[in-house]
Parts: sequence; C-alpha cells; structure tokens
Amino acid sequence: MKRKLWIWGGGAIVLLLLSATAALSVGSVRVPFGHVWGILLHQLPWPGERISETWSVASEQIIWKVRLPRVALGLLVGAALGLAGAAFQGVLRNPLADPYTLGVSSGASVGASFLILFGLQFSLLGEWSVPVVAFATGTLTLGAVLLLARTEGKLRMETVILSGVVMQAFLGSFVSLMVSMSKQVINEIVFWMMGSLALRGWSYSLILLPYLAVGAAILLGFGRAMNLFALGERQAAHLGVHVERTKLVVLIASTLITAAAVSVSGVIAFVGLLVPHLLRLLVGPDYRLLLPLSLIGGAIYVVLADTLARTLLSPTEIPLGVVTAFMGAPFFAYLLRRRKRAVREG
Repeated sequence: MKRKLWIWGGGAIVLLLLSATAALSVGSVRVPFGHVWGILLHQLPWPGERISETWSVASEQIIWKVRLPRVALGLLVGAALGLAGAAFQGVLRNPLADPYTLGVSSGASVGASFLILFGLQFSLLGEWSVPVVAFATGTLTLGAVLLLARTEGKLRMETVILSGVVMQAFLGSFVSLMVSMSKQVINEIVFWMMGSLALRGWSYSLILLPYLAVGAAILLGFGRAMNLFALGERQAAHLGVHVERTKLVVLIASTLITAAAVSVSGVIAFVGLLVPHLLRLLVGPDYRLLLPLSLIGGAIYVVLADTLARTLLSPTEIPLGVVTAFMGAPFFAYLLRRRKRAVREG
C-alpha cells in the first residue's frame, strides 16, 4: 500500500505542479513556463542569486500580485472540497454524498446574502466580513443538522442525509427570498452563489489555511476506519472502531473545512462529488489512498477549472461554479450509464 501511495502521490504532485504552472502562465498576458519558475525561484535566498532576470517587470507583477494569490486560493479551496467529499462518502457510505450534503452551502449562502442584501459586506470586518459570517452560518447549520439527526443518542446515516437535504432546501428558500428582495445587488448575490476566485487576495488564503491544515490532519488519520465502515457499522465496531465518535469527528471536520472553503469562494459544485469518484475508478476504494489523493486531485481540478473560467471568454470571466458544473455533469451521466449497464449484466 505504501508503494502504491508513493507512486500515485508522486504522480499527483507532479500533475499539481504542472497545473499550477499552467494557471500562472495562461491569461490575457502569457508568461512562458520558464519565466514563471524563474520569477518564483528568484525570490528565494539561495537559488534566486543564481537566476538572471530575463523577464519583464510587468510579468513579475502579474505573477506575484494577480495570479499567484488566486492560484494559491484555488489550490486550497479545491483541496478542502476534494478531501471533504471523499470523507463524506466514506463515513456516510453513500457515493452521492458531497461537501454540501449537510446543507453547509445553503447555510453559508444565507449569511453572505444577508450581508450583501443590506450593504454590510464591508462594514463589519472589512473584506473579511462575508467570509467570517458565511463560515459562522455554515457552522451553525451543521449544529442544526446534527441535532435533527440524533436519534436515541446516535447518528444514523440515513437520518443525517435526510436532515441535510431538509436543511439545504429550507435555507435555500431563504436565499431565494433575499435574491427576490434585492434589486441593485441581485447580481452580486447571484455571482457569489455561483462561486469565484476573482479579486481574492492573500488574506482569503490565510482564512482557509488553518482550517484545512487541522481538518486534513484529522481526516487523513481515519482512512482505515472508513475502509471498515464499508463492511457496516456493526462489523466496524467489532473490529475496534469507535463508530459514533468516528462519525461525529469526520462529519464535523469535513463540514468545517467545507464551510471555510465556501466562505472565501462561494458555492463551487461537483468538486467533492466528482474528484473522489474519478480517483476511485483509478486507484480503488482504499480510503488510506483515496483521502490524500482526493486532497491533491481537488486542488488540481479547481485550478484547471478556474483557468478555463478566466480564459475561455476572456476578457469576460465565467463563474467558477458554472465551469465545474459543466465539467462535472457529463461525467456523472457517464457514471450513471456505467452503473446501469453493470446492474443489467448482473
């Protein structure tokens, strides 16, 4: 297993570096790959002294001040959503579970839409107002879902999913109400709900990074437990898994990193649903391998999707959530057809 992790992990990291380099290079002003790496390495103490500047000052400013903060945030958002999606599917034993199963996106959207509707998006904490409030309302949504789902002191998986769907619909109606009430800011609310990394500085990455670091450290340690969950909760308990505690910890950690990601980028669909599915087809269902690869795969997926979002119709930018949905929906249609064929063949 370790050998397989090194092989697949190494390949994923190489693909991640290539994707990030392509994202930094492509745009209204194209910067050659060699110049991208030269600009990045030039800032380091030891290798920077040995690299001669063959690029323009404008190219360096574009990389450092415009594209690099956006690519860094895309990597963090994608990693959070990919990892959370794999964790949800593992602990809920449902291949259609994703980071928004528990209504987190609608909860975060309520907070963000409220601030935008009443013009408070910069009045509380400056540019951090919307992310902080969206994170808080997303987290409160988790508490409400867990409260609804608890039956006789236990979290039953089918009840968790149903509670999440109910909360998603209930809070979604509030968002729709605020959209219908808004006149001058309706486009701003809708654009936030479609997801975007535009005009996001380093401060947004600093908001998300601590949550992702702590959440990843927790979730990556539950790979073996999620493998045993596939056998059923009773069998997992017989094999030494503390079932209720595992479910609670994984759900809370996954939801917190999802809420943090949604708070800085808006709602980006299909990442947590598509990436684990695709990797499961490639590497199998072992969550000791699937969790770290989903983290890297989610980062790759979002960075590539964001590159398409800002370049396909340049200078017009497509909302990132629209691009991920366009890419994700056909793939799931293929998965559905594949599953139906497998059922017919017995």
